[in-house]
Amino acid sequence: MSRDKTVSNGVIHNAIAPGTQITGSIVAEKDFRIDGNIDGDIVCQGKVVVGRQGYVKGRMACINAEIVGQVDGKIQASEILTLRATAVVQGEIKISTLIVEPNALFNGTCEMFRKDAPAE
Repeated sequence: MSRDKTVSNGVIHNAIAPGTQITGSIVAEKDFRIDGNIDGDIVCQGKVVVGRQGYVKGRMACINAEIVGQVDGKIQASEILTLRATAVVQGEIKISTLIVEPNALFNGTCEMFRKDAPAE
């Protein structure tokens, strides 16, 4: 009897295409790219990229995030949050490192923490 083999020759990631709308929670172990609309929470053990056409309304928890489109809600990134020039973010962010390009828009609150800080 032969066994089926799964062969991976590249990076595995998830993607929501433009024109796609999802309502509900998303949990992902790998990187995630959003070019559609998400109305709900996202928990990702990798990097979340909200593309230029992407829109997220809800909470996002991840290791790293890059926002090119729009987010309305709470972002918690344990390492780096990058707001590109076309980003529009409204809400609360809690991050270790924040990178903001000129012309990015952020309206809300920001709480920063040191990644290597001892637990309280």
